[in-house]
Amino acid sequence: MEFYTFDSNYLDRLRSGDLRTEEHFVSYFSQLIHLKLRSRLNSREAIEDVRQEIFVRVFATLRSSEGLRQADRLGPFVNSVCNNVLLEHYRSSSRSSAREEEEEAGDIPDFKADVLGEMMTRQTTEIVRGILEDLSEKDRRLLREVFLEERDKDEVCRDFGVDRNYLRVLLHRAKQTFKEHYLDSDRKQRRGVAS
Repeated sequence: MEFYTFDSNYLDRLRSGDLRTEEHFVSYFSQLIHLKLRSRLNSREAIEDVRQEIFVRVFATLRSSEGLRQADRLGPFVNSVCNNVLLEHYRSSSRSSAREEEEEAGDIPDFKADVLGEMMTRQTTEIVRGILEDLSEKDRRLLREVFLEERDKDEVCRDFGVDRNYLRVLLHRAKQTFKEHYLDSDRKQRRGVAS
């Protein structure tokens, strides 16, 4: 996926209801939202309901008099709305049914929301690419295939010669390694800003 840099002209076209800009916006953010929601919701219907609600709220806010004015904040704003709608969805579902769905689906948990949210900014995307390059070939391939390419987990199991339970272990380790690299990169960046 190619990351897009939003400018004030894009935001103005979006706020005025330009059809092509809206189509681009929905297409672009649908991919990112899907990445985030597919591991958190267990049905396509729930993913689609949440996705539609996110866009309804984003467009309503953009077109309001107090709406977003900074184009570079568009990605984090969409992520924030996504988080809020997702939390509301969780609250509306009963806790027991959510637990049952998770157990039945056996989905592998995805990156933390803050990491995926930050991926919506260009700078963080570059950091993530750099971190992936620093990981072992196995971890890099595993994370790309499961989270970025969204390959079927059974196919990934066949390719790696493991069962679903061991795939969870491998993913957990790869995500932990990624997280350590990410936090280390963040600490280095903060030190650089502070100096």
